[in-house]
Amino acid sequence: MKIAVMGTGGVGGYFGGRLAAANFDVTFIARGEHLAAIRRDGLKIESENGDLHIYPTKVTDVPADIGPVDYVLFAVKLWDTAAAAHAIRRLIDAQTAVISFQNGVDAENQLSDILGRAHTMGGIAQIAALVAAPGIIRHTGTMARLVFGELGGERSQRGENLLAAFRTAGVDADLSDDIEKTIWQKFVFLVSFSALTSVTRHSIGPVREDPHARELLGLVMKESVAVAQAKGIDIDDEYVDDRLALIDTLPANMTSSMQQDLKRGNPLELDWLSGAVVRMGQELGVDTPANRFIYTALKLSKDGTG
Repeated sequence: MKIAVMGTGGVGGYFGGRLAAANFDVTFIARGEHLAAIRRDGLKIESENGDLHIYPTKVTDVPADIGPVDYVLFAVKLWDTAAAAHAIRRLIDAQTAVISFQNGVDAENQLSDILGRAHTMGGIAQIAALVAAPGIIRHTGTMARLVFGELGGERSQRGENLLAAFRTAGVDADLSDDIEKTIWQKFVFLVSFSALTSVTRHSIGPVREDPHARELLGLVMKESVAVAQAKGIDIDDEYVDDRLALIDTLPANMTSSMQQDLKRGNPLELDWLSGAVVRMGQELGVDTPANRFIYTALKLSKDGTG
């Protein structure tokens, strides 16, 4: 089994690192100082689930040098989706599966348009992890779970094989027979989590404890659920209470990748999160004032201007 990781950030670095540590053939695609550090010192993962140091690490900034692979774990930021998809075209042969472990609800359609639906699988990653320094992935808490599946809902052999590989590597993973619903369920949670941690500049602990911030957290979720329902996704209204209960169990210092990007002056995935809720709401006739507020409050920073 040959695997490429497109995007060696918190998601790709952590889960790809677990596979590499279990002796699977994994090549990471990275760039800049991160690439240089991994080449020099290997990939390091700091985690309560167990630290790892993969050395030497197979890593490159030229995807074409890898050659065809069985799987691509696709974990770039959403604004890089199209460019990254074109960059991995030479990794694709007849049986290759590209699994998006990105945020938002648009990535799979973009990958299908560029690489073909037959090569595209959907997925979600439930983890709080980031690049703490070049060559170092830091994982907060113990939650580190993947769910993925075929876009058509069938249970395929390639899905089963990848599931077995993740489980061999000690990764909590599962297959979904309705990955679109799974992606939307994560989207409802992530839009609100990213929105409130970013707009308040606080981790989730203070957000959930403040009554006004918690109310806004719930409103952002409810609007996302309303948009999902208008698109025909089977998510009921009680799902908001379920997600709020989950948030109450998270480490108080847990925050979102969008808040980390905001702090570092990086571009934000805002257009694909609260911005997407606003856009889809307008298209579907669903009012989304809470998400519109979040989008307005953060949009001057969305291109990485601080």
